[in-house]
Amino acid sequence: MQKRTRLALIVALCGAFALSSSAAQLFAHNFISWTVWRSDDPRHGGFSAIELSEDGTQFVVISDRASWTKGTMTRDAEGRLLGLEAVAVTFLQDRNGKAFAWPRGDSEGLAIGPNGQIFISFEGQGVARIMAFSALDQPGQDLPRPREFAGLQKNAALEALAVDSDGRLYTLPETPRDAGPFPVFRFANGAWDQTLTLPRDPAFEAVGADFGPDGRFYLLERGFHGIAGFTSRVRSFALGTNGFEDARLELQTAPGTHDNLEGLAVWRDPLGRIRLTMIADDNFFWAQRTEVVEYSVLP
Repeated sequence: MQKRTRLALIVALCGAFALSSSAAQLFAHNFISWTVWRSDDPRHGGFSAIELSEDGTQFVVISDRASWTKGTMTRDAEGRLLGLEAVAVTFLQDRNGKAFAWPRGDSEGLAIGPNGQIFISFEGQGVARIMAFSALDQPGQDLPRPREFAGLQKNAALEALAVDSDGRLYTLPETPRDAGPFPVFRFANGAWDQTLTLPRDPAFEAVGADFGPDGRFYLLERGFHGIAGFTSRVRSFALGTNGFEDARLELQTAPGTHDNLEGLAVWRDPLGRIRLTMIADDNFFWAQRTEVVEYSVLP
C-alpha cells in the first residue's frame, strides 16, 4: 500500500477494531469467520498474499519483506476458522540463492500454477517484476519483463497476481498512472501481452487477485478513509473472448470493518460455497494486526 503517516494509521486503525452497525449487517449475510493470527516469530507480519489448498486447510503466505511461511488452518465442524499454525518465517532467495536486499525485496503477490510452479510479484521501490520459483525454499528466476513495468508507479505497482487453470499469469498495478481502467498484463507461452483491462473506481486500489474454482477472476480492492479506516471489496469477472465481462460485486465492507486486507484466496468449501479467504498486512506496526477473514460468495 502507499505508506501512510503513523499518526493517521493509529487513529484509523484503533477505531477499526470496533465493528460498526453497517459491518454487523454485512456479517449477517455472507460473513463466515474471522481471527487474529499472532506469533512470537519476529519476522511474522506484513503478509500481503495467501494461497490455500483445495480443502482450505493448508496455506502459504508471503510478506512484503521477501519472506514466506506455510502451515495449517484449524477449523470447527462447520468450517469456521479457529486459528493458524505455521513454520518459522523464512526469507525468499534470489537467483543467486541469497536473501533479497532492499529495495528489491518488496514481494506483494502470490500465485501457484496448476503444475505447482510458484509466482511472486514484486511491487518495487526498485523495478516491478515477477519471479518464478520451483519451491519457495529454492532460488527464484526473473520472468521476462515488459518495458511497461518500468513505467509503473513506485510503491503502487504489481500487488495483484493470479494464474488460471491453463497456467497463464495475470497481474495489474495497484494504482495506474492514468485515470483510465486497470491495465491487466498476461503472461503465456513465454511472452507478455496487455490487451485486457478492468473497470476501475479511483476510490479503490487493486491489492489481490485469484481465479476461483468457478473459473471467474476475483479482484480484491482496498480503500483508505482516514480516521474511518479501511474499506475492502471483491469484484469478480468472467473472462471471455472479448476480455473481462459480467462484473459482479461479491463483497464490500464498511470503513473500519477490517484491517488492511491485501491477500485473497478463492476456493470451494465442503458445503459447496465459493469462499473468499483474505489476510491483512499489518505493516509491522503495533496499531495494526494480522487478520484472516472469510466470506462466502452469495448465489
